[in-house]
Amino acid sequence: MMEKKSANPLKSILTIVISLAFAGFFLWLALKGFEFEKVQKSLARANYLWVAIAGVFGVLAYWLRAVRWNLLLEPMGYNISSSNAFWTISFGYLMNLTIPRSGEVARATALYGVEKVPVDKSFGTIILERVVDLICMMVFLGLTFIFKYEAILSFYENSGIKFNPNKVILILSILVLGAILFFVFKRKLATVPILGKIIGFIDGILQGLTSIFKLKQKVKFILYTIGIWICYFMAAYLVCFALPETSDFTIADGFFIIVVGTLGMIVPASGGIGAFNLAMKYGFMALFISMGKSAEFGGEMGLTYSFISLPLQIVIMLTTGLLSIPILAKARNKLAAETEINNK
Repeated sequence: MMEKKSANPLKSILTIVISLAFAGFFLWLALKGFEFEKVQKSLARANYLWVAIAGVFGVLAYWLRAVRWNLLLEPMGYNISSSNAFWTISFGYLMNLTIPRSGEVARATALYGVEKVPVDKSFGTIILERVVDLICMMVFLGLTFIFKYEAILSFYENSGIKFNPNKVILILSILVLGAILFFVFKRKLATVPILGKIIGFIDGILQGLTSIFKLKQKVKFILYTIGIWICYFMAAYLVCFALPETSDFTIADGFFIIVVGTLGMIVPASGGIGAFNLAMKYGFMALFISMGKSAEFGGEMGLTYSFISLPLQIVIMLTTGLLSIPILAKARNKLAAETEINNK
């Protein structure tokens, strides 16, 4: 495992400031030209019982992800507590609220503190999870193309997103070439002390990535993955029932919402603030246009939805994340005490 370097506080502060700037900019874009009073009136009419039920599915997704994580670590000889996995995942999401994309490293580091799973290996399984998530997202995107093609086309036209296939091909080619060169010269590079540590870390990540091929319980892994994404879908879709104007949305509309929402959360803004709101604004505009309704009214409903759904996600992250800190500290101290006793 690579030696842990001391964090640079200036770099962390700068990252947070940039992230908040992104959030503020996208939030300004989302609210630009809209009367927030209309959104406030819609929020006042909302049925928050549906929001609470959606929150239950949001937390359940955390738990299923924690249980599934054990299946990925098992082939490498690690049998972790589902409870510890749940709280380390929660801690990772909390860190993402401060510095975007820092949660993956924080999660792997926290797991090492309570289960002694090497960071490189657990980090490899986390990357693998992201690959599986991407595949699941492609399934939802495919379903959206089948059932809501007009809405997808309208969203693309309104969002200003430009897709350049040549750039994608170039990036993929560079990654493939880099991977080939790495494996060809790996042994020679490993003789250099500093590079040897880096290669050792990469090998650990690769072990985590390839753990899916050594799964002992493949059916369970698939079922847990389906369960996680059903929970994600329900957490997104049920919020629609909280608003009278969107309570008649179909399951196909739910597919579209989760795809657009994921695109919004990809942007490196703190907690998805601003980017998620903007994505929902354009997304609902596209949905309403495809239904033959007013785009402006759709934008209002999209903002209203985002001001319910996003705070719900943030509340879950904050609640479980803050609870994870003392719980993980207790588990870490317990493990240290047991290790000390065993060493005597």
